[in-house]
Amino acid sequence: MTAPNRNVLWATALVDELVAAGVDAVVASPGSRSTPLTVAAAGHEELTVFSQLDERSAAYFALGRARRTGRVTPLICTSGTAAANYHPAVMEASEARVPLLALTADRPPELRDSGANQTADQEKLYGDAVRFYRDLPEPAANDRALRSLRTTVARAVATAEGADQGPVHLNVPFKKPLEPTPVPGDVPDDLSEAAERGRDGPYVDVTAGAPEPGDDELRALATELGDADRGLIVAGPADPPGIDPESVTALAHATGFPVLADPLSGLRYGGHTRVAPVIGNYDAYLSADLAGDEGESGETDGWADPDLVLRLGASPTSKRLRKYLAGTGADQYQVDPAGRWREAEFAATDLVVAEPSRLCARLSRLVAGGSGDPDWRAQWEEADQVSEAVHAREGDAVRDGDGSEHGFHEGDALRAVASALPDPATLFVSNSMPVRDLDRFVGPTTANVTALGNRGVSGIDGIVSSALGAGSGTTDDLTLVVGDIALYHDSNGLLAVDRCDVDVTVVAVNNDGGGIFHKLPIESFDPPFSESFKTPHGLDFEPLSELHGLEYARIDARPDALADRGESPAERAGAAADDVAAAVSRAHEEDGSHLIEVDADAEASHRTRERLAAAVERAVHGESAARGEGSDSS
Repeated sequence: MTAPNRNVLWATALVDELVAAGVDAVVASPGSRSTPLTVAAAGHEELTVFSQLDERSAAYFALGRARRTGRVTPLICTSGTAAANYHPAVMEASEARVPLLALTADRPPELRDSGANQTADQEKLYGDAVRFYRDLPEPAANDRALRSLRTTVARAVATAEGADQGPVHLNVPFKKPLEPTPVPGDVPDDLSEAAERGRDGPYVDVTAGAPEPGDDELRALATELGDADRGLIVAGPADPPGIDPESVTALAHATGFPVLADPLSGLRYGGHTRVAPVIGNYDAYLSADLAGDEGESGETDGWADPDLVLRLGASPTSKRLRKYLAGTGADQYQVDPAGRWREAEFAATDLVVAEPSRLCARLSRLVAGGSGDPDWRAQWEEADQVSEAVHAREGDAVRDGDGSEHGFHEGDALRAVASALPDPATLFVSNSMPVRDLDRFVGPTTANVTALGNRGVSGIDGIVSSALGAGSGTTDDLTLVVGDIALYHDSNGLLAVDRCDVDVTVVAVNNDGGGIFHKLPIESFDPPFSESFKTPHGLDFEPLSELHGLEYARIDARPDALADRGESPAERAGAAADDVAAAVSRAHEEDGSHLIEVDADAEASHRTRERLAAAVERAVHGESAARGEGSDSS
């Protein structure tokens, strides 16, 4: 049946081509100029349309879904500031390599630069943050224009999901009428079937290739790995859809190298940890001081340096790990499928342009005789065990060197949440302290946990929406651990719980402000520290749970509130952690969505982290090894 007007024809062809390219869902926000696109999406029986009122939340929702699924979820919005609200998520998608497609409706060209209402310059709105941009022509009802449109859409999706995956932008101008109003003669009756209806499958079927070294280069790298006595495989946050654990496990076995796995790498948690030498507590005992301490004889003072490092994924969350690697003299092979540079210490010696999973699988079959130094691997495994004992407050590890005990800190909340997750589970963690506490305090486990976060540009905006988007792309139970400022920043993202039918357990660690700033030197300058950096707000979030229909629970884990929960700080900390774990377990056993607010003292938590860091270093490296730690604030 011929479309009633050319706008309907154009939008229908565009949406149809998205589906042919493998798209199964879009996120649309209400607006007038985008009416043809929204109507076309809503009318396509193979598409799920998630309706989001706020374009910023919509963009992060689509980003979170793409991060979980590895496939693009296109965005549809009207013209003007609506499109500008996509920009933060576009930035995150660019740096984190998450496929994203922004379809921004626009006024027709003759209204640009005319003072027309709701008209802005949307040409290349996102600058160099996008991998592909086209300002589409005005809708036309002829074969060539429709073939061009379908080709552009197919290319856009393929680029978003390609080797250098990331955001793409199609700007889509429309004249009125925007509704499916019949316009006599607007669409000819003799349009070709291929132009109007498309082809069987994508109009342009893009065959993606996986970059990899040639045979000679691959054998040379395999030889280097096989000759190394003390090698490391370092896996940072993974690009969607992730790194194959089996291929990394195979390489670890072939080389004898331990795997230092970031919590967002997809390698720290899962069944493969039963057989793979996965190390996860390194943030507690590494520092730049450990690196480069070999004497003239090549011997080390208690902690050996690596002689080769294979680096996968993005830059690790742990600053301690980054600084440690920068201080070693090891050859470091940075693996990147797009050939981009992702190592800000500039310590890497080689850039290997390759898809990480395939590279690891091929290398595992080529490495000959690479058993590595067993003492080297034991060094890491023992350090991880000692660190875990301190964090779990086992035996004498409960006490500092002066006999004092460690009280509750925010990392205990992350440990409690992790212990109570169902299997399988998707865990989304906010920036600032939650992702750092996950990194330091939640070591490897065999549980099938997919841990995600927005570490591209590491903002605290859009965290709630990203988590709910991730939840929409899986049947796993979803848990979000978020700080109070980040929750407040994206509280309207909770509209997706009802509008997009996503269940979530939100654990909000409320330390009344920006607790991470206690890690920076500005803490000692007050004023302006309290009002301009920590920014206490005095809010609690029970009214937010009532607004969005979430079951609410509150756990007060501040020192004064725990005064009668045990005789010692360790007992009181254990009681609070048990409360958090029990609340998370109940939430996952019950239907619907839940908000669990954990009140914590930011300064007390930070002081406890410092004492625990010193305790771990004493336990791992000896009494002379107690060192301070630094951090950035992202």
